[in-house]
Order: sequence, then structure tokens, then C-alpha cells
Amino acid sequence: MAGGHFGPAGVAKERAEQYQGRVTISVVIACVVAAVGGSLFGYDIGISGGVTLMDGFLLKFFPGVYEKKKRVHENNYCKYNDQGLSSFTSSLYLAGLVASLIASPVTRTYGRRASIICGGVSFLIGATLNASAANLAMLLLGRIMLGVGIGFGNQAVPVYLSEMAPTHLRGGLNMMFQLATTTGIFTANMINYGTRKLDPWGWRLSLGLAAVPAVLMAVGGILLPETPNSLIERGMQDKGRKVLEKIRGTKNVDAEFEDMVDASELANSIKHPFRNILIKRNRPQLVMAILLPAFQILTGINSILFYAPVLFQSMGFGGNASFYASAVTGAVLCSSTFITIATVDRVGRRFLLISGGIQMIICQVIVSVILGLKYDDNQQLSKGFSVLVVVMICLFVLAFGWSWGGLGWTIPSEIFPLETRSAGQSITVAVNLVFTFAIAQSFLSLLCAFKFGIFLFFAGWILLMTIFVYFFLPETKGVPIEEMIFLWRKHWFWKRIVPGNPGGGYSSTGLGERTTE
Repeated sequence: MAGGHFGPAGVAKERAEQYQGRVTISVVIACVVAAVGGSLFGYDIGISGGVTLMDGFLLKFFPGVYEKKKRVHENNYCKYNDQGLSSFTSSLYLAGLVASLIASPVTRTYGRRASIICGGVSFLIGATLNASAANLAMLLLGRIMLGVGIGFGNQAVPVYLSEMAPTHLRGGLNMMFQLATTTGIFTANMINYGTRKLDPWGWRLSLGLAAVPAVLMAVGGILLPETPNSLIERGMQDKGRKVLEKIRGTKNVDAEFEDMVDASELANSIKHPFRNILIKRNRPQLVMAILLPAFQILTGINSILFYAPVLFQSMGFGGNASFYASAVTGAVLCSSTFITIATVDRVGRRFLLISGGIQMIICQVIVSVILGLKYDDNQQLSKGFSVLVVVMICLFVLAFGWSWGGLGWTIPSEIFPLETRSAGQSITVAVNLVFTFAIAQSFLSLLCAFKFGIFLFFAGWILLMTIFVYFFLPETKGVPIEEMIFLWRKHWFWKRIVPGNPGGGYSSTGLGERTTE
């Protein structure tokens, strides 16, 4: 031997055809309750843009922006360009980035439920601070606590859903997270539409109502069962099997249970998941964990959702019309998720990502052309072109909703082996929040600098990500979560990188290097 030994090899053979079980009421309830965590993320995305347009909020915290807003001669694209105002939106995501990395060992050591509960409690504290904010420091502290809640929730909930769902419906049930997110966005838009009339304190109600999904998430986390994968990984095999039998509705779960036991043996031999995730065997998953969340944000969707009221008002819509238009886009995004739920386990992930990408590119280009030809710095769009812009943005949001919206979370949560799943999801969330922070902080400046070209900027990124999916993302539809390793070994490109010997051992030193005779 070359100074090593054969350690646990993980899942060594494919047993997918032997999996038994059906969709049970218990697994549906568990997935629905857990998915409420997505509403925290969605509610904040939807509420932030509307609150930053309310005069009472701007007068208290950003009086300079309020004065600039009142100057009708101000450059339409630049009147909301303020780094302090951008910091209000983006500070949350920087806090979430740090929290997501802390959440990884919590999720692995104490279970998925522990992180879900931590997320709900942190978000509740943040909502309370925001609603009662007396100064900018208090407001930003509240945003940071909201970020901690989102970091924990987004790290744990997608993994929880992927592990609880049966293989043949994993995509649809995982979409519950995206459905909750889009429902949160739409709800926030409607709340903003009502509270904007409650001057000067309506913004407090908008921010404070974030406590509702926070309480639901925290209480849900207490009542939910732990995933069998997590229980087995933590040495509770008997309890894990009982949960597996309950959620599958049958005692004939031997094949799936054996996969989990094999995966847990390798997982427990890995002492440093973040170090292990860097080894060659995990290279494809690491690439996906970095690029998929980055691409999701680079579609430009968060810019539209964060700043929808600001964006529409910058394009010449009146105050009421801008809120109404953003509420419509929120409703479209929410409804589009049902398309994914109905089709993701039938047509597959790749088809939805590619078709959605093509439609988003077309819509972005059309909007850019209209604004470039028909809209100058200090004039408004005609009614006809305004309607066309809203329609194109709605079609863009629709395409995002059925493609990158949910699948940008679903795919990373299902492709990692158990030993690096928590670390991998933390990287996914961290990358998502890094790019969310960057776009949130820079979008108003980019809008001011690029003007209509901002839509072409995002269209270019969508073209790149669609090409990437076509060539490098294998189809994960119907593949058991603990057998994803076989998928990479069969892919035309990744098989050159992933070791092809399913029986090859991996050392239990925590370094993850494969040892040979």
C-alpha cells in the first residue's frame, strides 16, 4: 500500500430501481411547513423596494434621497442612486453570507431542524428591530439579523426538502421553497401597496409583518421530523429507518436505507467537509454550487424584484402605477412556480433552464430596444410602450420563475454526497448572497450608468449561462440523491475528472484523497 488504506467508499452500487414507497401525507406536510422558510427570503426581496419609495421612510433615514426624488428635472435613471439607500437593501445579504457558512456545521452536527429554528428566531428579532427602528444604526442592525435568518434558512430548507422527498417527485416538492419565496414576494408587494397610504408610519408595518413568516418557520422547525439522512449520519439508524418508513408509507425501504447508511459511513469519516469538497471527486458539484447561484442572480431578476417600484417609476410610471406594476410582476412570478412544480419531474431540469433562458434573453433585448429608442433621460414613455415594457418584464419574470428561480436552489441541494451536503449548500447560499449583495449595492449605480443598456448587460449573462447548462449540466431528474455520483461518471465532460471506480476507497483522514494498492 502507498501509505494509505481503504476507507468507507460511500454508495458503491446503483439501487434506484429497488426504491419503494409513495407520496405520503406526512412528507407533503413536512415539505410544505419547511418551505415556509423560503417566504422569509421572498418577503424581504418584495418589501425592500416598496419601502424605499415611501416618503416617511426616506424622510427619517435618507432625507437626501427624498430631496432628489422631488426634483422633477433630475435624470430619470439616476434619481435614486444613493449608496446609503443601497446599503439598506444589501446589508442583509452580507450578513446572510457569513451566517450561511456558520450554519453548515450546525446543520451537519445538530440536524436540519436546528438551522431552520435558528433562522426563524433570528428573522423574528430582525423584524422587531426594523419595525421599531429609531435611527439608521437600529435599522441596519435589524437588517443584519434578518440576514442571519436568511443565511440559516436558505442553507437548511432546500437540503431538508431534497432529503425528505421521494426520488421521483424530488423536483416538485423542492419547488415548494421557490413557491414560498414567490408567495412572499407577492404578499410583500400587496402589503406595500396598502401601507404606502399610511403615511408616515406605513413602512413600519411593512417591515414588522416579516415577523409572521418568521414565527411560522420557527414553530414549524420545532414540530417537523428530522430527515432520515441526518439521523443516520448522526448515528441514530433505528430512528432514521422509522422516519424513512413513515414518510415513504412502507416498511420495504431496504434499498434506500442501505444507500443512506453507505453515504453516512463515508460522511462520518470526513472530518473537514469544506476541505473535502475541494478534492477532485467533488469538482463537478463544487462548480455547480458556485456557478448556478451566481447565474441565478446574474439573470437580473433580483434587480427587478428589489427595485421594481423604483425601476418602473424611473421609466416614467407614476407612483401608484409603479406599485401596481411591481405587484403584477410579483403575481406572475408566484404563478410561474406552479409550471415548474407540474413539469420539473416530467420534462427535466435542463429543458426548463434552457427554454427559460431563451425567453429571458428575448424579453431583455426587447425592453432595452424600447427604452433605447423611445425613452430619454427626462421624458416618460407613452402609454402604449409602457404597457409593452410591463408585458415584456412579466414574460421575463414568468420565464425566470419556471426555470432559474427554483432550479437555482433545487439542483445544488440534490447533487452533493451526504459528507459534503451541508458544506455544499453553504457555498451555494454564500455565492448567491455575494452576488445578491453586489447587484443590490450596485444596481442603482449601474442603472444610472448603463441606462437602457442594463437589460443588455443581463441578457449577455443569460446567454452565457444557457450555453453552460446545455454543455455541462447533466439531467438529475429521477436520480436518487445518494446516487448522484454515478451521474457525473457518465457525463461526457465530468467523467474525465470524477474517479470511475465505484468500489475505490477514500481515506478517512479527512483529506478525502483516494488511496491505492
